[in-house]
Amino acid sequence: MSLVESAATAVDCVHQRSGAADHQYHRLSSKRKLDDYGGPNFDDYDDDDQEEGDNAIFSDLVSVRMRKDELNAVNSSSDGSPCPFSAGTSQHLDSRVFDAQSASYGTSSSRPKSTRSPSSLQFFVRMLSEGYNLVIQADANDTVKSIHERIQAITGIPLFEQRLIYRGKQLQWEQSLAECSIQNDASLQLVGRMRSTEHPHAWQVIDDMISIICRLCKGEPYSNEPKDIKSCMSEYFSMTPKEENDSATSHLQIFMSSSAPAALVMLYVSPIKENKQHSEGAVKHFLGLIRNSLHKPLYNQCAPILLEFCKLLRRVGYEDPLYVSCRNALGSLLESVASSNSSHGSALPDNVKELIGVQEIFPFVSELSERLSRDLVSSVESTGVGPLLSDVRDFSAFLLPLNKAITQQVGSRGRISVLLDGRGYKHPLYGEEIEFLHRIFRQLLCRMDQCLLKMEDHLAGKGKGDGDIAHTRWSQYLAILKELNSISKLYEDAEERFWAVLRLRRSSFCALVVNYARRTDDNQWIVNHKDVLDFESRRHLAMMMFAEVKEDYEELHEMLIDRSHLLEESFEYIGRADPESLHGGLFMEFKNEEATGPGVLREWFFLVCQAIFNPQNALFVACPHDCRRFYPNPASVVDPLHLEYFAFAGRVIALALMHKVQVGIVFDRMFFQQLAGNSLISLEDICDADPCLYSSCKKILQMDAEFIDSDALGLTFAREIEELGARRVVELCPGGKSIVVNSKNRDEYVKLLIQHQFVKSISAQVSRFGQGFADMLCKPSDSSLNMFCKFRLQTSFFQGLELQDLDLMLHGSESAISVEDWKAHTEYNGYKENDSQIVWFWKVEKLRLEKLFQRKGYSPKPVELALISRVTGIFRPFHGSLALVMTAAISRLRVLVLYVESRSYGQKHVDQCENQGMACKWCSNFHQVQAIPSRCIVEEMSTEQRKILLFFWTSVKYLPVEGFRGLASRLYIYRSSEPHDRLPSSHTCFYRLCFPPYSSMRMLQDRLRIITQEHFGSSFGTW
Repeated sequence: MSLVESAATAVDCVHQRSGAADHQYHRLSSKRKLDDYGGPNFDDYDDDDQEEGDNAIFSDLVSVRMRKDELNAVNSSSDGSPCPFSAGTSQHLDSRVFDAQSASYGTSSSRPKSTRSPSSLQFFVRMLSEGYNLVIQADANDTVKSIHERIQAITGIPLFEQRLIYRGKQLQWEQSLAECSIQNDASLQLVGRMRSTEHPHAWQVIDDMISIICRLCKGEPYSNEPKDIKSCMSEYFSMTPKEENDSATSHLQIFMSSSAPAALVMLYVSPIKENKQHSEGAVKHFLGLIRNSLHKPLYNQCAPILLEFCKLLRRVGYEDPLYVSCRNALGSLLESVASSNSSHGSALPDNVKELIGVQEIFPFVSELSERLSRDLVSSVESTGVGPLLSDVRDFSAFLLPLNKAITQQVGSRGRISVLLDGRGYKHPLYGEEIEFLHRIFRQLLCRMDQCLLKMEDHLAGKGKGDGDIAHTRWSQYLAILKELNSISKLYEDAEERFWAVLRLRRSSFCALVVNYARRTDDNQWIVNHKDVLDFESRRHLAMMMFAEVKEDYEELHEMLIDRSHLLEESFEYIGRADPESLHGGLFMEFKNEEATGPGVLREWFFLVCQAIFNPQNALFVACPHDCRRFYPNPASVVDPLHLEYFAFAGRVIALALMHKVQVGIVFDRMFFQQLAGNSLISLEDICDADPCLYSSCKKILQMDAEFIDSDALGLTFAREIEELGARRVVELCPGGKSIVVNSKNRDEYVKLLIQHQFVKSISAQVSRFGQGFADMLCKPSDSSLNMFCKFRLQTSFFQGLELQDLDLMLHGSESAISVEDWKAHTEYNGYKENDSQIVWFWKVEKLRLEKLFQRKGYSPKPVELALISRVTGIFRPFHGSLALVMTAAISRLRVLVLYVESRSYGQKHVDQCENQGMACKWCSNFHQVQAIPSRCIVEEMSTEQRKILLFFWTSVKYLPVEGFRGLASRLYIYRSSEPHDRLPSSHTCFYRLCFPPYSSMRMLQDRLRIITQEHFGSSFGTW
């Protein structure tokens, strides 16, 4: 029961319970607590130890702490103006308490007395405790309710808690004083109202807690209390019903109805230091109980309590740690409740919206926007750490319900037009808030523009690879931009202005995306504007849509596959698996082979993709002019399991992207467009898939109108297709066989022809491929999403990319393997860089030769350096020093370049001389150069041989777009202790190539030539 309820049991007018001994303490303590309605006496406190502002807060809280069962039960300022208070406010609060105390003791008013009219009355209202009286002056025609309201104004006791007794009868509100026979100097008794409750024990626990607080405020030692505040709270929450129902709601409302938040804040602002510590610990204990003791459905019932704490503590100060903790808790609660109700299209459930309105949320948004603006300025000036994570989270949490409320009230009429001429925005509910939120948007966007400009200067000066991008000052920029984007959708021209700023600061924005966009974030607002992004940032956002690959060996999806049945067994392991099991990582092993681990997994990805997209398997068709580019085969229906194989193919491609393995294939544009949800394929989209049809359609569209109207082509709205060896005619539209193509309908004909051949004929295959791909986009907890949700995930992934982006992610680098880059990312174990075996392996002379050439004032071409490096291998034994070798080499430079740049031209020149019976010095030099043996093994390898060697070494056939820098590890060459007749081996998991110290370059070259044969380079590593 409440304080007034408990006190009512001690009043003589209510004879419903006997005075049992076990109730005496509670009745007396409740009676003492009701005395506080008249206002406390602060003589117990030392005024010298408390500032005037704190006294004002303390007085105001104590004088109103007993208002119960009202939404705003406590006198918490709605505007939340912070401390310190003005002198006028403090005087007002002090005088109000003083007037209440004087009246309760029957002291006369200091105001001059006016002459009474015949109907004027003066009477006494006896308070609940002896010796306390109110002197009331009123008119005989005044109602009893007006007297109750005056008592409430003086004492703070709510109307519904009051009962006035005169001559043994309760006075009714609608009666006048004359009707109740109230005379001058009459004495009325004020008593409390008894109410029933289904939670009497909960009331008792909270009343006990408030009794402890009151005694602490009076200076009584904490050690004398039989119970402490935290234990009362824990007991109260332990009694909370587990389910969300009326019983749980009424139980949690007791905390507010008893004015417990006001009592705790009263203790917090107490001049006694220990009291503040007790209160701070109790409030934080309360916040912990909300998180840990209540079920999520009951969170919304705690929102008004946290709001009340925030209102009261905000008056202590915006920077007060306990206020910040309560604000954080309220923000987290609103965010949690909003996320659980987002599926219903509402930011907050109705019962929360009834208790927490826009006007109560907006002060938090305003306060936090000022903090963010200040911190952004400090980050530009490099004087602070930038916006805090907690502030940004709170800003987002409070902004969400505010945006939703404004959208529901105004958004149905379109974007809001806010005039910047000072006239404001007129709306019956949220006019002031709408205008002020627009001002917040403009201010924060201006600050962010300054911050991004500062970032650009930093990135341009120091480069992107210096690691400074992770600077703390920038860490919250992206989250702030996300909130500004949500605000921009409310106002006319605001969204265009927002994205115009980001386009102007594109490099900074892309750097933020790459470094600070996380899987747990909602990044769709960025994906929808991919034109503002570069390849690196678009790729990063796409990869964030995959579940994170886990290397927990207890959760790996294990596969043991026979190479001779690679496709079939891979289909069983991947296509039939539960999607959740594939999110935990893959463990791959080939039958009868020792190799296991990530290297074997990379090899499997490459091999199984080659099998899936092999035209002989009839699943996909390669584009005629680009054999790497594929689209679904309309004739795949010959295999009854073809749709299941397409789902399997979608999973494999998604897994390859997840594991960052380049597989050497790319998708055709029209296939990519359909995966992105665009079924309106244009003529330009099919130029790679079917160049012949593309050319024919182009001609039809460009033909002379008279010629095509003459029906010279004999075309109708039908096409002939072949299925299972038989040909049949299919109409492109109803009655298409009888519709002749002419100049007026040829555009429609081409459109229907493309739709039928490249959309309708493969729609089932594209759909199943997309479903398999989407299985890997879902996080494990979301794997039960329905088909529509999976389709949205799939289309969102491909819509966020350009076709060229996917090409680079799936195929990898288009450039030939650079030996210089390869060597720069290779380290040695057991060998040194200048050992003969390493010198033979790489072209180690290049940099030294280049420097020597530059000293002589000549800048050779790369091909010239290649030839000179080979020449040095022959001339050095005779000339000794490299400088002498250079002198000899330069004299032969021209013919060497001729030989390198055009062998065919050199041979042609020699043949011409021989035919003419001539012999020149160039011919002699040409034959000499042809006789030079290769001195750089890897440099002399063909492009395909380099790929095979790299695959043998790392199980990587196609490098990432960044080259060797994009690999997960540096490469290593290890010195092995094997006999010299053994072939090199590799540990592909660790990017290691191992070979013994071969005695000659010819031996090393022969061994490498063996392992770079196509049939030999696969699965030759150990693990």
